[in-house]
Amino acid sequence: MEVHYYLDQINDVARQILEEKLEKIILFKGEMGAGKTTLIKALCQNLGVTDATSSPTFSLVNEYQTADGELIYHFDFYRLKQETEALDMGVEDYFYSGNWCFIEWSEKIPNLIPEMHTMITIESLADGKRILRLN
Repeated sequence: MEVHYYLDQINDVARQILEEKLEKIILFKGEMGAGKTTLIKALCQNLGVTDATSSPTFSLVNEYQTADGELIYHFDFYRLKQETEALDMGVEDYFYSGNWCFIEWSEKIPNLIPEMHTMITIESLADGKRILRLN
């Protein structure tokens, strides 16, 4: 799937993504400022999260709960220096919990990513448009 969109269309894009057959481990790739966190916020909203969502840049993981009681984990590994830091926080317990795991900067933990995952790549264009590729 490939979608071209502007940020004001993000909720429609999130709905389209959730209509696809997805693994619950989703890796988000894109340059700083590409809109990874914005897309994750829209996905959380579409999944029924009513609380405020934000990037877990300093905490490494934020936990959200949907109206149905389903858990969503949002990871941001940008500040990690070594994979062992993720292991120390128990990342494997999150990944194999059966809950949604939205992961930014997964390239920092290449050996810890479960084999079964979905990849979303976001590219920013000069005119403000984004290209999203779902693999």
